[in-house]
Formats: sequence, C-alpha cells, structure tokens
Amino acid sequence: MKKSWIAAAGVVLLTAGGYGLYHFNLQPKNEEVAEEATAALEEQAVVEENLLYGIDVNELDVVEGVVGRNQTLSTILAPFNVSYQIIDQIAKKSKDIFDVRRIAFNKKYTVLTSRDSSAEAEYFIYEPNAAEFVVYKLDGNDIYKEAKPVEIRKREVAGQITSSLYVNMTDQGVTPDLIDEFADLYGWSVDFQHLQKGDKFKVVYNEKLVEGKVVGVEEIQAAFFEHKGQPYHAIPFEQNGQVSFFDEKGNSFKKAFLRDPVKFTRISSRYNLRRYHPVQKRYKAHLGTDYAAPRGTEIRAVGDGTIIAASYTGGNGNYVKVKHNGTYTTQYLHMSKIASGIRNGVRVKQGQVIGYVGSTGLATGPHLCFRFWKNGKQVDWLREDIPPSEPIAEANKLAFERVKAEKLEQLAAIPYAEGKDERLLTTR
Repeated sequence: MKKSWIAAAGVVLLTAGGYGLYHFNLQPKNEEVAEEATAALEEQAVVEENLLYGIDVNELDVVEGVVGRNQTLSTILAPFNVSYQIIDQIAKKSKDIFDVRRIAFNKKYTVLTSRDSSAEAEYFIYEPNAAEFVVYKLDGNDIYKEAKPVEIRKREVAGQITSSLYVNMTDQGVTPDLIDEFADLYGWSVDFQHLQKGDKFKVVYNEKLVEGKVVGVEEIQAAFFEHKGQPYHAIPFEQNGQVSFFDEKGNSFKKAFLRDPVKFTRISSRYNLRRYHPVQKRYKAHLGTDYAAPRGTEIRAVGDGTIIAASYTGGNGNYVKVKHNGTYTTQYLHMSKIASGIRNGVRVKQGQVIGYVGSTGLATGPHLCFRFWKNGKQVDWLREDIPPSEPIAEANKLAFERVKAEKLEQLAAIPYAEGKDERLLTTR
C-alpha cells in the first residue's frame, strides 16, 4: 500500500511538473508570437498611413522648398534630374489645370524623389494657396489639383474702439478680409474716418481653417456697431433670393453704391472747389475724393454699370469711367494699371475689380482719385444722398421679426471684456 501510494504520488508530481513545464516553455512562446504578430500589424498600419498629399512616400525622399525670386518650374526641377523635354510636356499639359507660368515667389513646393543613386524627381507638388495643391506626376505626366480639408469654425467677437477699427479688430484676431466686409456693411451708416474712443462692435461669423491656420472667412451672420451712443444692428435676411442686411426697422444697409471704391482705407483729400494743386503749384478745383492706398491695391466699381472709357491721359494717368444709369457716372484715376478685360462696352458688377492703385498722370504718390457725376455734373460724393435698396417687403415682415429676435438675442449675449475677447463656438 505504501509503495502504491508513493508511486501514485510520483505520477501526480510528474503530471504536474509536465503541466508546469508545458506552460513555462510553450505559453511564453505563444505570447511572443502574438506580440510579434501585433507589432507586425502595427508596423503595417504605420506604413499604410505614411501619406503626403495623398501619395505614399515610404519609398521616396521628401524635399520641401519655397519659390525664389524669378524661379520657374524649369529652374526648380533642373537639380532633380528632370529633363527639359518632360518639363515642357507637363507645362503644356497643365494649362487647363494650373498654368506653370503662374508659379509665384514665396509659395511652397515639394519634390518627391526616388531613394536610389539617381535621386530623380517623381512628383512635384505646388501650393498656389493655403487651401489647395497641384500634383505633377513626372513619370506619366499626370496632373491634378486637390483641396485640403477645410474646417469651419464659428466665432463671436466683441470689442471697443481705443485706436481704430482696423487695429482693435486685428487685436481680437479678426482677419483683414472680415474687417473689410464689416466696413463695407456699415459704410453708409458710420463714418469710420471719425470714430470715437468707446465706440463698440460685435460680430458673428464663420472662418475657414486649413491645418489649424485661418485661410479665409465666410459670411457675417450678425453684426453690431455703436457709434457716439447710437446702436446699429445688422440682421441678415433673404429676400428675392438674395441675403442682405437690414436694421431693426427693416431698412436695408445696402445702397446702390459701395461706400468706398477701395477697401478700408483713409481719405487723403476731399472735394474742394479751391485746392492748392501739389503738382501744378496753383489753386484749382479738386472735383474728386482722394483715397490714400498702397500701390497695387484693388480698385472696385462702386456699382453695376457699363465701361464707357478705359484709357490714359497725361493728367488722369490710367483711368476707367463707368456709367451706372441715366443719373450716375463714376471715374477712377491714376491707376498703376487697368484690370484685365476692362474695356469700352464691358458690363461690370458692384465690387468687381477694375484696376489697381498707382500714381500715373499728375500725381505725387500712389492714391485713387474718385470722381462722381450726377445728371452730368461732378458733385461731392461724400455729401450725396445715395438711394438705398428696397426695405423688408410687407409679405416678409413676420419672418423677418423672427430672425431679428434670434439675432438680437445672440448679439446681446456676447460679453465685452477689457482685454482680448472672443468665443469659439462650433466647428464642422
């Protein structure tokens, strides 16, 4: 019995030992295999995600650069062993997608090259702006344009005037494009040349972001300005298939003409029947309004109309004249150049670029001399009572009141702060 018990115990120990050895030797191996498999999958996943401009760059070298002065596609690609024949082929083929002659100074480009000894370029990618890129596949002459993912972010901004509209809005992180839009909106209600400290503004709008950077703005969704204690609410409402802004009484902010032919700037000289001419050194009537602006600043048609002159004279320099209707005509003088396509008989829309600020003709420096005719006579543009667009129609008043209540509540909820104040809302 004793021997049998000892034998049985031995069997149990051998079995347990074998079981233990099995787990000691085999289980770790299984875990190692599993870990290796997981690592391989993770490595594969990393490889699959190594994309740049939608191109797998695992087997390519990435060379990034910025276009230098007077650089062309040919001078950029020459160091990468790309033949002039291929460069000429893609230049011809790309015209309908992106003309390589428009490659501009200080714009970003990327060259993807092979990793062998030749280091030959396989792709050239050019970014004409922050939101788009053009891909040139050099081996097959394949060319296409793509847009980067755009994020839309709603912002609410409030502030007070301590210096100027431009300075104080910029301090709040508002882009120049949005400031121009805001100034155009209130141009006929507020004299931005004579703001007072303590004037207030609020604005709700959407901005576009690409890779975390603001690249543009969408429409203003609501706005408020208080000037000398007088409040001006701007409420968007769609009427006759077009969204326009109206005040609390339903009167339109929009008029037949834009307030300024150049975006937010300053007036350097006004209409004056007896002004000392800085070039001719004598007193003579100045029948226009001068807008100081840097050379090359865009000049806009203040209203819809037809070009009746686009030419050059010794006094006016490069100039454009627009007939808007039987009553009003406008003229734009001293342009550095007239915009492409602007010639006699061409129809233009309000806000369309017709030329660029310069100092041609009798001018001491870059500026726009803007002239305004009413019934064939030059008059003081700044003193004219320009007719507004139509107010809220009777049939739309109930719907407008609902929109107004919503926008007024939204604007009232935006707080002022002593420092920088902004509220980031939803993104999409």
